[in-house]
Amino acid sequence: FFFISTQIYANERWVIDKNLSYIKFEVPVLFAKNVSGKFNKIDGFVEIDQEDRLNNKAIFSVDIKSIDLNYNKYKELILSDIFFNVNKYPISVLDTKKFSYENEESILLNIELTIKGISKIIPVNLKVSDYSEDFVQVKAIASFSRNDFKIGTGQWSNTVILKDKINLESNIFLVKE
Repeated sequence: FFFISTQIYANERWVIDKNLSYIKFEVPVLFAKNVSGKFNKIDGFVEIDQEDRLNNKAIFSVDIKSIDLNYNKYKELILSDIFFNVNKYPISVLDTKKFSYENEESILLNIELTIKGISKIIPVNLKVSDYSEDFVQVKAIASFSRNDFKIGTGQWSNTVILKDKINLESNIFLVKE
């Protein structure tokens, strides 16, 4: 019998602090105040590959119905099939796939964003702040085309009213499990 001993490294798992974390967005509007909002219900995790730091991954989900808007009277319209279609697609997903991480404070990642069943890769700038061994803050800034995800169809697809670019800002707090 041969017994080969290898050191096995466990992946380090971090979960989102749902009470502190949020994702905000802003859509520029011509001749009016920009549409801005905040998603209050997000969930997710990050796994850090302790052995070689190359097979890290993060997946976050956003409950679209948890949206707060500066134009609250348009919430039903925003949740309708014209914009997010929450009856068919109640959740949006951000997936990093595999990425490398060596304790950097700033990272540029290409993240797969899925909205309304449509997936696109978008670049995301991350800033990581370690507050303790088991508590980390990750701030992110990104932008994407709303037309790529069919957000705002029909009369709303005209960029004279709503501009095409959606800006995202997230503030994610992670706790080590």
